[in-house]
This record gives sequence, structure tokens and C-alpha cells, in this order.
Amino acid sequence: MATIRPFCGIHYALRPDLELSRLIAPPYDVLDEAGKAALQARHPNNIVTIDLPHVPPKSVGPDEAYAKASTTLQAWLSAGVLVRDARPAIYPYTQSYQHNGKTFHRRGFICTVKLEPLGAGHIVPHEKTYPGAIEDRLKLMRATRVQLSPVFGLFNDDRGQVTKLLYSQLGRPMLDGTLDGVRNQLWSVTDAQIHNEVIRMMGTKHIYIADGHHRYTTALEYQRELEQQHAGPLPPNHPANYCMFVLVNMNDDGLLILPTHRLIGGLDTFDIDAFKAQIEPHFDVTQATMTPPQLAESIAADAPHTFGLYDGRTRTCYRLRLKNPDILAGLEPQRSQAWRRLDVAILQRYLLDEIFQPKFASGRELVKGYTADASQIAALVDGRMYQIALLLRPTPLHALEELARHGELMPQKSTFFYPKLATGLIINPLT
Repeated sequence: MATIRPFCGIHYALRPDLELSRLIAPPYDVLDEAGKAALQARHPNNIVTIDLPHVPPKSVGPDEAYAKASTTLQAWLSAGVLVRDARPAIYPYTQSYQHNGKTFHRRGFICTVKLEPLGAGHIVPHEKTYPGAIEDRLKLMRATRVQLSPVFGLFNDDRGQVTKLLYSQLGRPMLDGTLDGVRNQLWSVTDAQIHNEVIRMMGTKHIYIADGHHRYTTALEYQRELEQQHAGPLPPNHPANYCMFVLVNMNDDGLLILPTHRLIGGLDTFDIDAFKAQIEPHFDVTQATMTPPQLAESIAADAPHTFGLYDGRTRTCYRLRLKNPDILAGLEPQRSQAWRRLDVAILQRYLLDEIFQPKFASGRELVKGYTADASQIAALVDGRMYQIALLLRPTPLHALEELARHGELMPQKSTFFYPKLATGLIINPLT
């Protein structure tokens, strides 16, 4: 099964002038040039300077940008801004946050996980990857020879034994900082006996990638390049054989999945009566006198296969209830029933591919946007770029395990694990 191990991480020095809240950053791929500049304005040593050397994210920059990131990293190490731990550790990591008026604590831990080809071992993906984003991250990894951001992985531990063991004797956190309203706390566990027990327990489990498919694929490509340079496999303990992960128990009370709602443009026109006529054999459509955030909350508590629709022209919400859960049986007969009954699959394969694109956009490619924040929908769906929004229920966690058994991937943007992991808490050296 999965093979994990502790590592000697690099992190910000424990100095009064290095306040962690001003140094950590969101994942690089959610930032733009203005977001990067705002983080750099907080502190000259904000991790974004190294992690996002080129904008826009996911695009490939010039070699000089990545070389500069490497130079900056080495300068910070030389100046004592960043320090490397002398002893291998597993790093318990907690994120505390509020959502819909409730406080959550998501508890996990950071370690390295032995690389395996995706889908061929015990590291299980659920989304596709795309070459452009991988090449950008690969150039940064080549230049810096570190892994700057962890992959977010899930594992199934019904009794929570791994988390209990790691958190049983923790004192004050080593690092503590707040980013975008989320408190991030990190500890260091260097006890070899605890390491061995966690390694043993994790050795019976699969790891499901929740977020960071491109980062994992980048690590695989970097390993392959080093093997080519060495004309053979790397030594078993070489750090490039491993990838840094944040691992969270699927049964953790603080694990929250939000839906990613679809914003749709490029329609010739949209008329709710014409839309009802098209989907009436398969859906019941009723008007909902509420705002998009209220609709999102309502359908999340509704029966499976309930969708929301917001018409930006009339500023009206509608509830769509599927009559036949096997609606995709004829369209995707080669897929498993688990895949065909995913709400995101039904939305993409039936509503978008069979209804909106051919019937309301003359067959042209739709303009698509995404948001996990329903409060943004009314402002974004104003007729300029997007005309309607389709709202979803959260994808259930068990779907990850079900699809893994069939070797299938979910449609793009099927899950949104909230909150995002912070970058800059710990760095994994590859030398």
C-alpha cells in the first residue's frame, strides 16, 4: 500500500521579524499579478516570490524567472530567513476556519509519500492533468530542487488512529499564522517510534488525491528526468522518489467539500419555457423565490440529483429535480453506474452537451466559468460574459473511492476542498 516517511523540512525561522501570517500564501494557481503583488507588499520574504515567479499561473515563463526564484531561495537560506530541520519529522497540520457560522478544525499531517504512477498503484487520482501547468511547475522544481507546495491527499481511517497518535502529545505549535481568515498551525514530531507506527498504519491504506494532481505529476516527471540522468533508477532513499503531501482522514470532522458551480455564457438566448420543454421528460423545473446563495444552501440539503439554475436576465432562480437517475445510461454506456450518477457528470454530459450547447448556442463551444462561492453568482452572471449559472450539490466523498475501484476519473472541477492548503509552512528539499 502507500509508503510514507518523515523528512527534514525547510521552514521560516522562528524570529520576531518573521510573522507567519505575512509570509504564507494561497496556492499559486488561484493568484493573479495583483494578488501576487498584494502578498509581496505584506512582507518582502513572502513565499509567493519563489512559488509564483511568473504570471499568469499555469503558463510557462522564461528560464530567467525560475533561476531568479532559485537564487532567492538560496539567499533566504543563507540569511537565516529559512532554516532546514536537522532531524526528520512528520508535521501535524491543523486548519481552523468558519463556514456558514460554524467553526471547523481540519486535522492532518505533512509527510512525504513514495511516488507511484497515477492509477497504477495506491495513489489514486480523480481528475485529469494538463501539460502547460506541469511544465511551469517542472521548470520551477528543476531550478529550486525543492517541492514548495504539498499535494492534498485523503485516506480512510474509520477510527482515526493515525490522527490520534500524532496529536496525542502536542504542545504549542511550531508555526502559527492566519491567511484569509483561516488559522494554520504546524507542529513537528521527531519521535522515531511514532514515525514507525504511523508508517505501519498508513502502509495498509490507499491515498486519494483531493487537490494537487499537477504537483504530483510534476514530481513523477522530475523523478523520471533524474533517472535518465543517472541512466537507471535512483537510490531507494533519494528524496526525488517521494512527494510532499498533506494527508487528512476522510472521516475528519473538519473536512469540508464545497460544490463548484458553473457559470455559462455564449448562448444565443435563454428562455426558461423553452428550456423546460427541452428537459421536461427528465427534470421537474420549479421557480424558487430566493437568492443564489439561498438556493445553493437549499439544494445542498435536498435530495440527490437536485440542481439549481439562475437566469441572469430575469434574476430568477429555479430548482431542477432529476426524475431518472439513469439518464446517462444511453449516453455513456461504457461508464460505471457510479460515474453516471455523479451530479457533475449529469450536468456536463446531459445539460451542457445535449441541451445548452446544441439547443441554445447553435452547437458552438460554451463559455464556462467556475465558482465555489454562490454569493458571487449574481454579480458574475450579468449578461456580459455569463448568462446563466448552474448550481450543484457537493460531490460526496465516497464517490472518490467508488470511482477508484473502476479506474475512472471525475469530470473537471468536481470537488472543491475548503479551505485551500497554505503554501510556505514547510518546504521539501529534493537534495
